[in-house]
Amino acid sequence: MSFPEIRPRRLRRNAAIRRLVSETRVDPAELVVPMFVKEGLTEPRAISSLPGVLQHSRESLRKAAAEAVQAGVGGIMLFGVPEQRDPTGSGGVDPNGILNVAIRDVVAEVGDATVVMSDLCLDEFTSHGHCGVLTPDGEVDNDATLAAYAEMAVAQAAAGVGMVGPSGMMDGQVGAVRRALDAAGYQDVAVLAYAAKYASAFFGPFREAVESALEGDRRTYQQDPANLRESLREVALDVAEGADLVMVKPALPYLDVVSAVRAAVDVPVAAYQVSGEYAMVEAAAANGWIDRERVMLETLTSIKRAGAQIILTYWAVEAAQILRERH
Repeated sequence: MSFPEIRPRRLRRNAAIRRLVSETRVDPAELVVPMFVKEGLTEPRAISSLPGVLQHSRESLRKAAAEAVQAGVGGIMLFGVPEQRDPTGSGGVDPNGILNVAIRDVVAEVGDATVVMSDLCLDEFTSHGHCGVLTPDGEVDNDATLAAYAEMAVAQAAAGVGMVGPSGMMDGQVGAVRRALDAAGYQDVAVLAYAAKYASAFFGPFREAVESALEGDRRTYQQDPANLRESLREVALDVAEGADLVMVKPALPYLDVVSAVRAAVDVPVAAYQVSGEYAMVEAAAANGWIDRERVMLETLTSIKRAGAQIILTYWAVEAAQILRERH
């Protein structure tokens, strides 16, 4: 018996067929845009290493949030850049600190039309740039930092945030945040755990965006890029402590981790396409070496294909607009 000739290319013949059989689709509602707001600005300020990304004033942040909602993005992740910093990062807890004020501004602007999220970490607020409170000998004090995170979580919830993102990679941070939120009556505020956050060289442009004061590195609390199984332990601990969602950061260099985490848990999995990933593409495109739009969408598709249900990306608004136009 002879068999007909198999021609897989039949299903690639034109755009309509390719669209029909596409296995992976990125939806605008799955994209989250990180936004930076700087205390004291009256006009938005460009970030040189992140072309197209801004440090916002409070006014421009509100406008940008409304534009993000119009584009159909699923969420906005807020980062605050204070004018003054101190060793304990007290500005992150202050109800009138820039991040908590920005949460109130954005919630007032967009309501529940998208998910308003906030970074829950001290690094933007400490004079030393680390993600926690330091001991007298300069080490990060895990348990003292947990107390600060708990207070910060309640302050953000009081400002109206829908989801907090503890990102400091302290042991027990999710449990500490969950207990504090519940005790303060904020049981409905969700926790997006930065469960697998690596000590990555891809964070460089972000440091400019938040004007980080960090000297040294964060290798004593962020994960070793060589380790995968460690991520699964971290994720399991965060889920057990009450994480509603878990995240892998960065994304593209860690697609194997995204895939393994997706297979290991039954909560939604997010991935953060970080500043260095974005900046590399933008730099190559500016030199005419790659097709910017195609590479942008290809990277997002690869992250979704690896298993991320939610993608944090600086392209979120632009990508959402393109995707809506195409479909």
